[in-house]
Amino acid sequence: MLTKAPSSPWIRRFHPAPESRHRLVFFPHAGSSASFFFPASRALAPSMDVLAVQYPGRQDRRSEACVDDMDVLADLVAAELLPWADRPLGLFGHSLGATLAFEVARKLEHAGAELRGLFVSGRRAPAGQRGEGLHLLDDEALIKAMKLLAGNELEIPDDDELLRSALPAVRSDYKALETYCYRPGPLLASPIGAMTGDNDPKVTPGEAEAWAQYTTGTFELRVFEGAHFYLVRHMEKINEFLRLKFG
Repeated sequence: MLTKAPSSPWIRRFHPAPESRHRLVFFPHAGSSASFFFPASRALAPSMDVLAVQYPGRQDRRSEACVDDMDVLADLVAAELLPWADRPLGLFGHSLGATLAFEVARKLEHAGAELRGLFVSGRRAPAGQRGEGLHLLDDEALIKAMKLLAGNELEIPDDDELLRSALPAVRSDYKALETYCYRPGPLLASPIGAMTGDNDPKVTPGEAEAWAQYTTGTFELRVFEGAHFYLVRHMEKINEFLRLKFG
């Protein structure tokens, strides 16, 4: 058990639970921040010690340069999480966060960390890239795409100027995701749980099921009613699922 929690701009620990037997790490979607998972952290504590990754270029890290390369981002995050691997870890990522969590999981297992589970939400399996180029859109088109994807599930500011201020982080994250290239390697030993909305334009249930090919452990697919941000209204059910897996 850690005698003193590491201090890092990359990690948020909203509700410390040092006596918990497990840690769960949340990875936000493109353009988002660690605070997106504040409600989940509050709900899961103290049964789990919950961490959330804070990417550079947003909120209190706004002055820092964004990282637009998935491999570089995974290296940086894995290095920050290793000091927290004194007990079994679970990783949960949504959309961009799912791909990043997968690459971090590979690095952590290689380093000897014990992973209790990788939970991937709203994202196709690593080799299932589509030909998207959102990071190449002009500002107006990118804002329109953001609103379309958010739909009526994710609350975003109804102020284009405010949205425009977030575009550097959004564009950088999309570039990291859209230029990502899966490199075959050893399968994960960690179980994988995949989750998706039944009407998600970014991933079909069949594409989500392909995550089963990336682990030698167990695999489970959960399909919820909703589109890309189905998890906003289903987070309580997701939390119950996570508690079950870490029970």
